[in-house]
Amino acid sequence: MKEVSLSGSLRENVGKKDATAVRNAGRVPCVVYGTGVQTHFSVRDVDMDKLVYTPEVYIVNIDIDGKKVKTIIQDVQHHPVTDKVHHVDFIELQDNKKVKVEIPIRLTGRSMGVMNGGKLSQVFRKLRVYAVPGALPDIIEVDITNLRIGQSIRVRDIAAKTGLDILNAPSAVICSVKMARGAVANEEEEGGAEEEAAPAEAAPAEEAGE
Repeated sequence: MKEVSLSGSLRENVGKKDATAVRNAGRVPCVVYGTGVQTHFSVRDVDMDKLVYTPEVYIVNIDIDGKKVKTIIQDVQHHPVTDKVHHVDFIELQDNKKVKVEIPIRLTGRSMGVMNGGKLSQVFRKLRVYAVPGALPDIIEVDITNLRIGQSIRVRDIAAKTGLDILNAPSAVICSVKMARGAVANEEEEGGAEEEAAPAEAAPAEEAGE
């Protein structure tokens, strides 16, 4: 998994009043936990936006007033009206300790169903996984090349790499191809071709009879 660096400053006080002051100063209140000790700090909102408003997931190396911590984002709270980042929870990573993280899905290939006029529907954009930091992938690729109209790909169809557990329900649908107006299923196309070929084969026999 890709890594990025982030600079933070310890918060002297913790509470709603202090959090409001931090936000008014153009910073985002944050907390890092996972080793039994919570550390409250703040980060510039422009730096945090680069981490939050992206489909990528990173291991974040935070420097909090000289103390360096390897983390990953666990939860993000947004303002209910402005949608600005309101608070971020980080979990400290340990090489031998598994963590639960949401990893983005990337669909690859050209679906046969879509090429026949079907409509691709993607239900999940991320999957929740459980693994040690070294086994966390940047993305989870899902090949949709053989996906036809009326078919779907479920969580159980994904071959997760060794050491990576997918926590979503095995029967959950990741993506599917639905029938759309003007779409033709592969089987119907093949049947139509056979029906058109039949009269051409019969024509010589009829002429011979005459």
